[in-house]
Amino acid sequence: MNHSIIIAGYGGQGALLAGKFLAYIGMLQGNEVSWLPSYGPEMRGGTANCGVTISDTPIGSPVVASPDLVIALNMPSYDKFEPLAQKDAKVFVDTELCDRAPVRTDVETFGLPTTRMANEHGLKGLANIILCGRLIKEANLCSFDLAVSAMEKTVPERKTGMLEMNIRAIKLGMES
Repeated sequence: MNHSIIIAGYGGQGALLAGKFLAYIGMLQGNEVSWLPSYGPEMRGGTANCGVTISDTPIGSPVVASPDLVIALNMPSYDKFEPLAQKDAKVFVDTELCDRAPVRTDVETFGLPTTRMANEHGLKGLANIILCGRLIKEANLCSFDLAVSAMEKTVPERKTGMLEMNIRAIKLGMES
């Protein structure tokens, strides 16, 4: 398995948490993993992204320059990272916040209204995890049970009340 992943959005949308979740999936499968966050000086509202590499061989650099999987949670992230995606990459976008058609024809784009889906299913703020669920399905990254195990490691102890909602969001994404 070799995946170079970018997850990007505004601060507070959970891009870094989503990256940790995907990294845990790789770790639980026994793969080599790197997770490299990048964010502006603003905690919430500024831009944030992270690169995750999951590989069955040693990782030379944590920098993801040409991802094969991209999650864009907002328009600036879509504009920035769609051009960097590898040919035949899979790009996942929240169509509630990304209001243009794909520019690239050599990548496969999966558009879901995940902000609306999250709100309609009582999962406000979990559009990021819904898109992760879809990525897991389309990239055949892991089983639902392994994704649940990774989420159990991702959700901090002080927020264990959010675990069940995150699991529901994974399932919603995988079934969409």
